[in-house]
Formats: sequence, structure tokens, C-alpha cells
Amino acid sequence: MDFSQLINEVTYKAVRSSGSGGQHVNKVATKIELYFNLHDSKFFNEEEKEKLQAYFQNRLTKFGILILSCGETRSQLKNKTIVTQRFLELIEEGLKEEKERLPTKIPKAVLRKRLTNKRKNSEKKANRKPPKID
Repeated sequence: MDFSQLINEVTYKAVRSSGSGGQHVNKVATKIELYFNLHDSKFFNEEEKEKLQAYFQNRLTKFGILILSCGETRSQLKNKTIVTQRFLELIEEGLKEEKERLPTKIPKAVLRKRLTNKRKNSEKKANRKPPKID
């Protein structure tokens, strides 16, 4: 799937990153935040939007905006690449069709083995009881 048009709908924002970096971290905005408005997207049809809405239910804001951030590296460009890659992977995962589960049959040999083990166990416990004298 070609996502180049989808990436045009994404907005990036550079913010100051937390973590190591000394005094330099207070001056440079290296952390990248990715904003994607699912409701206003022209890339997806309504069915795909509903599927993504369900997939992202806990990640979307009340206005239908997905926010991802990355501040792993000290490079703004690397962080932008990482967050974009993460976004595309999430979209692919959200649109993936789930395979229908086919119920499996229990093999007859397994059923037979279970029943013979039950019978043996039953006989073993029955032999522990004292004999009845009438």
C-alpha cells in the first residue's frame, strides 16, 4: 500500500525532550510529536475509518486525533523517521484482516487414551478399598 498521500495528512511538532543531554536539552527541540486526524482523513474510506477507530479506541483524543511521540535520539530527523515508521506500522496493523478461526477436532486416539487412563485410575482407587464381606 502506498502511504505517501497519507503522510501528507500528518502534522509534526518539535518539542523539548526530557532525559539526558545536559544543558543542551533545554535549548533544542528534538522530540517529535506526530498528529493525525482520523475523522478528517481523505485517504481512508468510511469502513477503514471505523476499523481504525476501533483499533485506536484508547489512543485517540475525543476529537479523533492520534498523537504519537518519539524522543529516543538527540536527532530531530531520526526521531521524525522513527515516529513516522511507527505510525505506518500501526496503520497497517489496524487495517489487517483477522483470520477466521477454524475449530479443531480432538483426535480419536487422544480421546481413547484419556478414557483408558481414567479407567486405570478408577480401578487403582477401587483396589485401595477394603473388600466387602457379606
